[in-house]
Parts: sequence; C-alpha cells; structure tokens
Amino acid sequence: MFFRIMDRSRMPDLVRGLAAEYEVIGPIAKDGKFVFGKVEDPSDLRLDYDTTLLPPKKLFFPPEEQMMRFRVADNEVVDDEVYAAPRVVFGLHSCDINGLLLMDNVFMRDYEDPYYRARRESTLLVGVSCTSSETCFCNAWGTDEVHWGFDIFLTDLGDRYFVSVQSVKGAELLDRHVESREITSEDTEEFQSVTAAFKDSFSETLDTSQLPLLLDAKFNSPMWDELGDRCLSCGACSMVCPTCYCFDVVDRLAPDQKSGARERRWDSCQFGEFAAVAHGQNFRESRASRVKYRYYHKQWGYLSKFERVLCVGCGRCQRACLAGISPREVVKALETGGVQ
Repeated sequence: MFFRIMDRSRMPDLVRGLAAEYEVIGPIAKDGKFVFGKVEDPSDLRLDYDTTLLPPKKLFFPPEEQMMRFRVADNEVVDDEVYAAPRVVFGLHSCDINGLLLMDNVFMRDYEDPYYRARRESTLLVGVSCTSSETCFCNAWGTDEVHWGFDIFLTDLGDRYFVSVQSVKGAELLDRHVESREITSEDTEEFQSVTAAFKDSFSETLDTSQLPLLLDAKFNSPMWDELGDRCLSCGACSMVCPTCYCFDVVDRLAPDQKSGARERRWDSCQFGEFAAVAHGQNFRESRASRVKYRYYHKQWGYLSKFERVLCVGCGRCQRACLAGISPREVVKALETGGVQ
C-alpha cells in the first residue's frame, strides 16, 4: 500500500475518468434516503451520506437473479453463462468493505459461487471515510477501519483527500485520471488526527470480548422469548444486512411448459417457513428460536469458523426493524440478563 494526496477539487475529474472506462456505482440520493445506484454525473455522487437503505451486497449477490435457462423436452440447459461487466463501486464505507470481505468467506472459499466471484473480480472498490451515527456501532467489531480489500480509499481532510492505494489497478487509475502529490508529515499528522476524532465520536463502546462465553451461558435465557414476542418475522433485518446470505432457489416454467428458468432470491431465517420440512415439521417454529439462532449464527457460528463475527455494526437492521431490535441491544441484554 502507498499513500497520496488529492485536492478535493479533483474529485469530479476522478469520477469522470473512471466513468470513461467503467460503469460507476455509488451512493446517490433517492426520496430523501441514499441508495447505491449508477452515477451519471459526478454531482450525483453523495459522499456525505450516512448509510444506504440496502448494502453493497446487492451488487454482488442480487435480491433476485436468473442462474440458467433450460428446455424441458430436451432436459438441456441453454443459457448458464456467467458474465459480469467491469465496474467501479465508489464511496463505500469501511463497514461495508468489511461486509464484503465476510461475504467472500461464504461465496469464495469452501463452496465457490461463480456468480458472486464473477462480479467481485470485475469490480473495483473505492472507499471513503465517514462519520458515526446514532445507530452504527462498527467500533464494537473493529470494522470502523479497513486495511485491505479495496483498490483506493479516500479519507476526507477538508480541502484534500488522504488517498490510500492498495492495488496496482487502483494506482494506475489514480495516475491516469487525477493529479496527486506525495504526502508530507503534516498530511500524516492530520490524517491521524481525523482518524482519532472519528474513533472518539462514537457515543458508546460495547465490550464484546466475552460475547462467545455469554452466548454459551445464555442459550436458554428467557431473554430470547422476550425478543421473540416482539419480533414480527418480517425478515427486514436480513434484507438490509450486508452479511446475510441465505437464499432460495426456484425453477419457473414458461406457460407452454416447454422451457423455464432457474432463479434464486434472498431468503430470511426469520420467515416462519424457513426451517419447515416434510410432514409439517419445523425446526424453528417459534419466533424466539428464529431470533435466537440468527444471533448465534452471526456472533458464534461464523466466529467459530472464520474467527470474525458476521456483523459489521452498520445499524441498518436497527433502522429497518419495526420492533426496534438491534444487535447492540442483544449484546447488552446478554450482559445484563434481560432486554429493555
């Protein structure tokens, strides 16, 4: 990794240069909120956003996608090409870059997903620094900063950006599309000051060091029933989560019954039918069990395999949950023995 300084006034030049070679996707305003969408003009890019409604997961693992087409009579697959156009996702926060790294463990390690891999390998990532909000708690998991997994990362120093360049491709694009200069000791000091101020801006810090032990001890705690009574099983938490990856696969036949398509779509462990099997059995029939196992998967099961929790503290689930349940609340409840 190496570092450069880019004047703030050069940002439009960088975006235009990238757009000349790639499709550029970034945070844009929509109906008073922010979403990741195609950037038609540098002025559309909103790097001052707090968070997006849906995470960048949707760009690599779409809510719905066609996996193949087939002909019934011939029992033949006719279209299963895996292709992803080159693009740049611009303006990712540290938590969302960390979220993609967690998703990589799922889709690109033991069981490789060709659709996800194709999109990841054809996409360049440009990160930007952010500010804390009332609902984010990325500092609890160490995802308030990121040291790898991106091509370029921009830290806002006011009139200029401290540019961290990690990949050869990122360095080439920066040199080709924008003027930059070497960093000075003053730049480094200000970068360190801005980073320290960001870390100090969080309203609270959760102690998650004992979380695995607490989960082991509180498996049968009545707090799960309390949370289950509140949960509406709507699945909103899973839909907005940057690291939930469950999906369903459906074969859809055309009206003539001669051809069809295999599709997959996001699923949620909070849906009542998620763990339903034959003969009317359901391994997680109660809402309490579904809420509980979602947290055990994210904070214990994934941790036991990859040594990271499957949460980045973005706060989207808390914003989306109609019952007001959040991981932060659950961690506190595990420590105190009850929910508020």
